[in-house]
Amino acid sequence: MRPEPDPVAPGQESVWAFPRPAIAELCSARIVIEHAGVIVADTRAAVRTLETSHPPSYYIPPADIAPGVLRRAEGSSMCEWKGAAVYWDVVVGDIVLPRVGWSYPSPTRTFQSLRDHVAFYARPFDRCTVDGETVIPQPGAFYGGWITSGFAGPFKGVLGSMGW
Repeated sequence: MRPEPDPVAPGQESVWAFPRPAIAELCSARIVIEHAGVIVADTRAAVRTLETSHPPSYYIPPADIAPGVLRRAEGSSMCEWKGAAVYWDVVVGDIVLPRVGWSYPSPTRTFQSLRDHVAFYARPFDRCTVDGETVIPQPGAFYGGWITSGFAGPFKGVLGSMGW
């Protein structure tokens, strides 16, 4: 059952107006990830993915991720649109954040712009921002979207959203 979309305030996008199947588009917003006093990533060259009911996920080019913080993690998953994902740990000093990033080394044709870019779950980090606004992690343990005041929900991942 599809929920009733939240009202859209001026300057907001409704995640219910996002397409299905998902799309990827270039994003000029400044995306910054910080943890334990280290800037893990800082970019204005992200690719964001948009999908009905989900806040965007931001895929960061490797050149804009701090050297040495990524370590390949075990496991993989499959996205029906993007292809096979691999996972990444983030290592900051003695701190290891396991499986907090994912990427598509060989994405499907439609998602070639994601090749080797890395997306990150916001929840494990001290701070993730979009144009200076601290994000709220998308609800649920599986989803990696970043919620800011620019988006109206409700968002996939809340209790009862499995069938959306």
